[in-house]
Amino acid sequence: MIPSRRRLAALVAATTLVLTGAAGVAHAEVPPDAPEQLRNGDFSDGTAPWFSYGTGALAVTDGRLCTTVAGGLANPWDAGIGQDAVPLIAGAEYALSFDVSATPGAAVKAVLQLGSAPYTTYASVDATATATATHVSRTFTAPADNPAAQLIFQVGGSPEAQTFCLDNVSLRGGEAAPPYEPDTGPRVRVNQVGYLPGGPKNATVVTPATDPLPWQLRSAAGAVVASGESTPRGADPASGQHVQTIDFSAYRTPGTDYTLVVDGETSHPFDISGTLYDRLRADSLQFFYAQRSGTPIDGDLLGAAYARPAGHLGVAPNQGDTDVPCQAGGCDYRLDVRGGWYDAGDHGKYVVNGGIATYQLLNAFERTKTAETAAGGGALGDGTLRVPERGNRVPDILDEARWELEFLLRMQVPAGQPLAGMAHHKIHDRNWTGLPLAPQDDPQPRELHLPSTAATLNLAAVAAQCARLFAPYDAAFAARCGSAAKTAYAAAKAHPAVYASAADGNGGGAYDDSNVTDEFYWAAVELWLTTGEQGYLSDLTASPRHTADVFDAGGAFGWQSVAALGRLDLATVPNALPAAEQARIRASVTAAADRYLSTLRGQAYGLPLPGEAGAYVWGSNSNLVNNAIVLATAFDLTRDAKYRDGAVQSADYLLGRNALNMSYVTGWGERHARNQHSRIFAHQLNPDLPNPPAGSLAGGPNAALQDPYAANLLAGCQPMFCYVDDINSYSTNEVAINWNSALAWLASFLADQRDAAAVPAPTCAVTYTTHGTWPDGFTTQVTMRNTGPATVDGWSLRWAFTGDQKVASWWSAKLSQSGATVTATNESWNAKIKPGETVTFGLVGATAGGPNPTPTLITLNGTPCTVS
Repeated sequence: MIPSRRRLAALVAATTLVLTGAAGVAHAEVPPDAPEQLRNGDFSDGTAPWFSYGTGALAVTDGRLCTTVAGGLANPWDAGIGQDAVPLIAGAEYALSFDVSATPGAAVKAVLQLGSAPYTTYASVDATATATATHVSRTFTAPADNPAAQLIFQVGGSPEAQTFCLDNVSLRGGEAAPPYEPDTGPRVRVNQVGYLPGGPKNATVVTPATDPLPWQLRSAAGAVVASGESTPRGADPASGQHVQTIDFSAYRTPGTDYTLVVDGETSHPFDISGTLYDRLRADSLQFFYAQRSGTPIDGDLLGAAYARPAGHLGVAPNQGDTDVPCQAGGCDYRLDVRGGWYDAGDHGKYVVNGGIATYQLLNAFERTKTAETAAGGGALGDGTLRVPERGNRVPDILDEARWELEFLLRMQVPAGQPLAGMAHHKIHDRNWTGLPLAPQDDPQPRELHLPSTAATLNLAAVAAQCARLFAPYDAAFAARCGSAAKTAYAAAKAHPAVYASAADGNGGGAYDDSNVTDEFYWAAVELWLTTGEQGYLSDLTASPRHTADVFDAGGAFGWQSVAALGRLDLATVPNALPAAEQARIRASVTAAADRYLSTLRGQAYGLPLPGEAGAYVWGSNSNLVNNAIVLATAFDLTRDAKYRDGAVQSADYLLGRNALNMSYVTGWGERHARNQHSRIFAHQLNPDLPNPPAGSLAGGPNAALQDPYAANLLAGCQPMFCYVDDINSYSTNEVAINWNSALAWLASFLADQRDAAAVPAPTCAVTYTTHGTWPDGFTTQVTMRNTGPATVDGWSLRWAFTGDQKVASWWSAKLSQSGATVTATNESWNAKIKPGETVTFGLVGATAGGPNPTPTLITLNGTPCTVS
């Protein structure tokens, strides 16, 4: 490396220490033109991809990478500076060199090692760092192959606090990495799972041809069942490929192992079926049980390979989550914050990411109260998931959400403490740990991090959701959630600008956010929908987010951008907004959906995500899914099949119709992701461990390449190719609860569509009129009109309440209630309703005084009616 002028004075004064073996005898010859294996060793590009643990924040000072280390650490390895994904070739010769200084002065050890247990050392060098930079070098022969070794500078163990600085860090030798060429299989890219019979069926073929190409759809027996010509699309900017598209939507016959043949290539096989996504709904939700903290995982429920003891309950070597202190100087109390879900590939638990993930599970259930195709939520009911709580008369998806809700409630600052009512931002290990590491084996101390306004408002929002959705099943828990939500919202208003630090990223992600107007809006919406209180309505209508366009092209919403969550709930959850305002809110959703449809139609791979590199970010797959959720919601609101088709087609990309010709969902598709970044599911590093369970969504292409493994392997990649199915690539291939919550929502919607047949016109109309209300009750009259051509002979009318309403008495019909769902059936004398005729019945209900809006979905014998 050529030193810059700013370093010359330091280098002139530097001493030099050369180590060429344990006894000082050279045993490796490294040619001067040997390739460099480290990235940004001169720190001209800032601190990335270097990381540290047990130290202060990394910073570039006068061209050097510097940090502080507290005195008194017991061991040298208790603090370190490092870089991952360093490739080594067995038998190859290498030269490791660096400049190091420390003030006032301390020992330092550089170690090239296996980056996970048992941390096998490949080479090491000890040095004494002083205030004057010392140049250190060593040559060695690599004893083993490792494409992702780790270089660590151990800087702990000094009795005095130190400032360490590094410069000119270099590892030359081995071979230059060959260009990475992913195996993309056949040039015909399809949804490898399949297509709904009445839904869109599209494929993409990679070809230099500029004229339309003939295509054939073949059955499992090889018979040609459909044919046509492709549509040239030219160069696709997201993939850099020249492509054509194929539309075979007209073919609707269910079957298995179809293939598409075009341009001499045969696609991976796929099915056409209305039940394609039933198991994906369950698999994607099962991911959350696998991520549970603080409970043993039952192999009989998840599979023997996934069984493990409870993690982080204080059983050695864990230091536990049952009695956790704050970071130094953060607070003088300790909290029991056991439970919840491990956020991603690490063992951290984060309120802001837990908030949006919990919201999506709760919202997937709440959608069943208002969506025509959701069949009343039976597919998400009790006994539908493999969770320990099944059989308790609570929908299993609510049981799973509750595991995280209980954790979120425990993160609230207790009464009597400074910032009482706020929520701690996160809890995780004091220092980063390596892979693999089972939760029960994590030895690191756990720490609460300071409360933040963003975390507090996440708690307020999802606790308010909890209050209304759990009311029919567990009144005490619902009341606890409601109280916590109100307390958190008041605390956030009292402390509106307490932000998590972007530098607080040692041992866990920072999850920083310095604009919380969207969180305030979302929380106000949820609290108003739950309580009906005027103060929350005033806050949400006064928010600038209430009239703004809150749906971003690159991702409708995410953990750092949650205003759209409030917008979607105002559009779908029954409420008392004036009709004109409700129409405006719903129109904003369909307008966003129209934009996503336009984007989808403009992409040769048919996804609702722009084609430029800026749209392919960390977790791009979840952004795509969240855009599809807006499309699905627009369908639920309008019954317009174009939105349903857009949401259905979006799944094609996730399941194989993409440049890499692979499914990003573990266990789904002919060729699927297997090696997502996870300490728990680290089969790639330890064959005794499992891969992530079926239904786990990989983060997806990330053009920023924010981990060294991907950066080394994929430099210069086209956006859709910026992904590698390797456990070392955390920025493209991690799992995360907010990615799987998005997948679970979409999978549930897809499963609900069955054949995706044409949307029928309603043949009934219902007038639902609440004539009187009092503090703990109401009376309602329901009139049903037969608007169809045939006589109804025997009827069952069904709707769902939004909160704690319960039917107390009734007349002119037989009423029953299960959870929030009310079913009214005919008496013997009013069973028949001729075309144009009506039937009227009434009820008296009990409530604790919350809102009691008119249901927006009422079905007659399972068929939706118009409601007024």
